[in-house]
This record gives sequence, C-alpha cells and structure tokens, in this order.
Amino acid sequence: MKIRKGTGLTEVLGTIMEKERILVVDDDRDIVQTTKLQLEKEGFEVLCAYDGIQALDVLTAESVQLLLIDVMMPRLDGFSAIMKVREKKNIPIIIMSAKSEDSDKILGLSIGADDYISKPFSARELAARVKSQLRRYLKLGGVYAASDEVRNGRLCYDFTAHILTVDEEPVKLTGTETKIMELLMRHPGHIFPAEEIYSRVWGEPIAYNGESTVMVHIRRIREKIEINPSEPEYLKVVWGIGYKIEKK
Repeated sequence: MKIRKGTGLTEVLGTIMEKERILVVDDDRDIVQTTKLQLEKEGFEVLCAYDGIQALDVLTAESVQLLLIDVMMPRLDGFSAIMKVREKKNIPIIIMSAKSEDSDKILGLSIGADDYISKPFSARELAARVKSQLRRYLKLGGVYAASDEVRNGRLCYDFTAHILTVDEEPVKLTGTETKIMELLMRHPGHIFPAEEIYSRVWGEPIAYNGESTVMVHIRRIREKIEINPSEPEYLKVVWGIGYKIEKK
C-alpha cells in the first residue's frame, strides 16, 4: 500500500483500517440487495451469495466477520450451511427467515447460530443486531479476566487468546459460547441467572424467549466440554436460580 507524501494521520488511519465485512446469503436477490444497501449505509462492507454452496465458497476465499443467512435456499439450505461453517469458523451467524416458529429458532441456535431475525425486519433492527454481534465478537464486550488464564479441573480458559481447552485439547466454540464461558470461567462457583447471562453476553435486556436462548447455548457448550452432558461435571444448572461452573 502506497501513501502519498503529505497525507494526514486521519487519512492514513482511514486507509489502513478495514471495514467489517458481512456475507449476506439469500436466494431472493431483491432481499440480498436491499439488505446490502442497508448495511453499507451503516459503514459495513457486504459480500453476497444466493445459496449455501456459494456462501461456503465465499467464506473459503474471503475474510468475513459476520454471516447473515436465510434458511430455505436451493442446493444447500441455511441450516446445513451453518453446520458446515461451524466446523471451521466461530464468526457470528445471524439467521434471517420468514419462519418465525420457536422450534425453528431453537434449531438454528442449537446448530451454531448466534441470533435469529424474522422477516420482514426493519433496517434499524438489522443494524442493531449486527452491531451487537460484531461488538461481542471483535471487542468481547468488556468481559475480561484479571489474569490471562484460569484453570479449573480439566478446564482451562485463556482470556488473551479466547480459547477454552478440556484436558489440554482446544474446544471449538462459537462467538456466543465463548462469551458465556468467559463469564462463567471468570467466576467459578458463582451462580448467574439466565437474565444476567443474557444481558452481559448479548449486551441488552433479556428478550422474549431469552431464557430458552441461554438454555440452548448452555446445552451446546455441555455437549462440547462434558464427558456425559446429561450428568454434567462442570457446567451445572441450579434449579430456579441459574447456571454456574462448578469450582474444582
């Protein structure tokens, strides 16, 4: 990159800094273009794909910080694409779909999505959800540990690298799962109500079905860290109160 002589500091920083890049995936090209324009007005760079196969190709070739994906698409549907993305990446994923049933939302969250927005959605709601996910993914929302690393039995969390290991093996967590584990590992033994986990991790007051959303993420984490997820050794529920990491 060449910077011409006499360029001011602000201009240099603006040249060096890159915009967050979002991939929008939907088989309805009008929706893709409308969403693209809305996000570009918010200062994001937007890439486009029109089915799950194209989405995976783009994610392989390009650096993307957030995936916004439809569910019902040809060749490879959104749910299948999300599962493939989660095999390699922990970027935030927001599902956008006309299907608003709770079962579809829970399914999306259970396979690795971080959020769900129902069509039709406003530009304001879209921007808010995207910024919230990116803020947590890129800046980690202020949930930091005083030390760089916390060990608790078989679990170890590195707050600098944001990596959880179990028996010295790294665990693949999504951005939201990572935030939840950062919070719980920072305070082993402390019981966090679902409302507090939601507000601290999502950065907003608990939403409708927010407790179910937290529960789904907790279940997914258990499946990744526990020897027997149905009888968890570490990530436990305290009925009527909340969740905690058992102190070892």
